[in-house]
This record gives sequence, structure tokens and C-alpha cells, in this order.
Amino acid sequence: MERLQKVIASSGVTSRRKAEELITAGKVKVNGEVVTELGTKVTDKDRIEVENVLIAKEVKEYYLLNKPRGVVTTTSDDKGRKTVVDLIPTNARIYPVGRLDYDTTGVLLLTNDGDFANILMHPASEVEKVYMAKLKGIIKGEQINALKDGVKLDDQVVKPSRVKLKKVDPKTNTCMVQITIHEGKNHQVKRMFESVGFEVLKLKREKEAFFDLKDLQSGEFRKLTPKEVAKVYGLQK
Repeated sequence: MERLQKVIASSGVTSRRKAEELITAGKVKVNGEVVTELGTKVTDKDRIEVENVLIAKEVKEYYLLNKPRGVVTTTSDDKGRKTVVDLIPTNARIYPVGRLDYDTTGVLLLTNDGDFANILMHPASEVEKVYMAKLKGIIKGEQINALKDGVKLDDQVVKPSRVKLKKVDPKTNTCMVQITIHEGKNHQVKRMFESVGFEVLKLKREKEAFFDLKDLQSGEFRKLTPKEVAKVYGLQK
């Protein structure tokens, strides 16, 4: 069940605030009856009319995208760049859950379900995000320990739950490091490595919660299964 004003807003008829005004003004009917109480709960089976016009309820959609480089994580871009929403052919008003930088690749979820998105982004859910970073230079144990002890970003100390050196290439003076975080601060992983003296050359999110890329190639996507959606709702605290 969802609040009536939220369902009206989700249908695209009007904003939530305007929907609330219409409800209190007696211009909304549920199953033929005028409803004026804000917060009234409705289900998918209820017939909702706004100013005597039946609304079409928005079907919830859920996608997992392997975000490629050079695509912005937003629904529109004033510079005319391709967005992650452009990669998924749907008429639903989907949007990305959280964000990945323009040059960062990997796991990105998109949906038109606000509750689903909020669960994944809320700090209380403690959703793990696993990244693979290619660094300029070769990180040492003392710098990894400094990361584990916590670094200060935006007046807050953040700590990764895991940091692991995966590969070293002395010829190119680079290394691959896997890092797992729970927060979602702007440019967080890049800034964490910068704080211990390393530039991130490439960054890929390999996993978010229990979602990983499996066989998805760059730019490819798939719909989530009902079981996966239910599993996300099970993270709610």
C-alpha cells in the first residue's frame, strides 16, 4: 500500500504537493468516493480519479546496468552528454540509484521505485560497494593501513571495510586494489586514495549489495527479478 498523493505524483499527473492540494480540495476519488484525507493508503487495485480523469499507475521497473566510461549518471545533461537513462529503452521515468563518476564504470542500479532506491542509499542499510581501482604507483602496507584506520573527508572520518592489493605491475608502475566501502560520498574512493598519495587511473564498481556484473558487458543491462527486488526490501531496517 502507498500514500494516495505519492501514487498520483508517480503517475506523472502532477507533483506530490499539487496532489495534496487536489486531495484536500475534494478533487480526487478512490473507487468512486471523494477522498480528502492526506495520507490515505491505496493499492494497485484501487481506481483513482483526479478531477474526474482516471490515472494510469506507473509500473515499477528495476534495472542493473554495467555503466560504461563517458556516460553521466543522471537523467538529463545540460551539456548534451549521453546519460545512463539513455542506455535503457523504456518509457518509465527511471533514475539512477546513487551515482558513478563520468569515467567510472560498473554496477549501477536504476529504477522508478523511490522506496527501493532509498533502502539501498540509506546509511542504516549498510550496503557494501566493492570497487577495483587501478592506481598510479604501487601502494604499500603502511598506506593500506592508513586507509583502514580511516581518512578524513568532509570533516568526517571514513573507513573502508576491506582493502586488498590484488596485482602489481612494476613495468608500468601501477597496481590494482580492491576496496569495499559502505558510504556514498562524492568521489569517495578517488579521494580516499588521494589522501594517502595515490591517483586513481581507472575505477570500476564490481558489486553493490548482492548485485554484480556477471556476464554483463560494458553498456549492457538486465531487468532485476522479483526475488532480487524482494531481497532489497529485506535490507530495510
